[in-house]
Amino acid sequence: MKTNIGGTYHVLTDKETQQVHDTSLRILREIGFEIAFSPLLDLLEERGAEVDRETQKAYVPPDLVSWCIKQAPGEFTFYGLEEGQEIHLGGEKVHFGTGGKGISVLELDRKKRPALLQDVANFARLADKLEYIDYYIIPTHSHDVNINHLDINDFYQSLKNTGKPVMGGIFNKKGLDRVIELSALLAGDAEKLRRRPFVGFITSILSPLRLEQDRGEILFEVARQGLPLVVSTAPIAGATAPVTLAGTLALQNAEALMGVVLSQLVNPGTPVFYSAVPCTMDMRTGSFLMGSIESGLMNAAVSQMAHHYRLPSYITVGTTDSKIPDAQSAHESATNNMLAALAGGNFIHQAFGFLDGSLTISYAKFVIDNDIVGSCMRALRGIDINEDTLAFDVIADVGPGGNFLGEKHTAEFMRKELYTPRVSFREDYQTWLKGGKKDSWEKAEEIARQLLNEPENTYITAELEQKIRSLFPELVRLFLAA
Repeated sequence: MKTNIGGTYHVLTDKETQQVHDTSLRILREIGFEIAFSPLLDLLEERGAEVDRETQKAYVPPDLVSWCIKQAPGEFTFYGLEEGQEIHLGGEKVHFGTGGKGISVLELDRKKRPALLQDVANFARLADKLEYIDYYIIPTHSHDVNINHLDINDFYQSLKNTGKPVMGGIFNKKGLDRVIELSALLAGDAEKLRRRPFVGFITSILSPLRLEQDRGEILFEVARQGLPLVVSTAPIAGATAPVTLAGTLALQNAEALMGVVLSQLVNPGTPVFYSAVPCTMDMRTGSFLMGSIESGLMNAAVSQMAHHYRLPSYITVGTTDSKIPDAQSAHESATNNMLAALAGGNFIHQAFGFLDGSLTISYAKFVIDNDIVGSCMRALRGIDINEDTLAFDVIADVGPGGNFLGEKHTAEFMRKELYTPRVSFREDYQTWLKGGKKDSWEKAEEIARQLLNEPENTYITAELEQKIRSLFPELVRLFLAA
């Protein structure tokens, strides 16, 4: 099982963490939370919350919040269709994956176009082959699929093309039901799916402090089924949240806790993430910023808050506000990914491929980000200090003026000690010139093409696919070449 441990970087002191917590409890108790789905209001009222039916607002007492936090699993395993691809979530274990709902794709010919269902399949295939992607959140919105059939098609193409855990946003309750039906068929039955879930679902809170009816309906059903659940909250500092980072943290913490509360009232023990996607706004232009350093700081703080509650965290870093895979793109993604990893974020999503504030996903950047995340993982490993790695005997054998190239110790340790990225060019200048003076963007395009042209792994047999297509006639057939 893959395990990388963070948690060495702390944005908040213990006192500050407590201040954020106390303020969030006051928000839930005194300001209240608007919920446009009556069954959830009923559950809150039954457990002692004050509910105003006219305004659809619930005022949640602190003791109910505490009870619900204790019901939620502090750790759980998210499986893949392929044996050995499961990830264990919780504590300070760090996992990176894809995510978002990009509406555009920057192709390998550098042309921008609307996202298609083929992209869902292609990015799943890339995620399956890239070693630092631990799970696959469906990263695009397919413009060529009927909106009423979007959910089942997105999840089917994802499950068919990667053996890693799959998660995605849901368009409507009917789509959710169909995806759960498909997943239960792949698992063997609904109970086997609950025991070893390989799909999870994302719904969302609208900042500030509102859960809309369709989002509440999805939350209710996923929790009822006992499947992995994200109740995402995305406050924008200066727009849908206070401009101060502390104020945004207090608001998003209240919203994230509300997602935990509601899921546990529906079904205690539901594997729910402490879910938050805080970002900032450029106060000069009104543009929301996913790649700002303040977004990185807040996501690191979110990880700390999740540790405080002993809940698995779902956070968003790695995307950039740049429009192409350039220097801005690299430094924004690398800086914020490293902050989140060192802070011990558990389920760091949207870390692969995104440009333009997550509106566009790039095949080349998808590969570049694999290198960036690989660097983060190498940083988490740190430096192993023991008798073998200190290498006193090797140094004694080589002695003054010698070299270590031919030593058995070098051959034994070089691959596991030294990180080798796929895209970076590390040879001399003349070799680079002779090789065509390729930059990282061009090199990443070559790697993406190569990976997509390799034989694809498929996790649904032809016989099972035939059965699935007879039961799910709304599935689209893909005939496009990669």
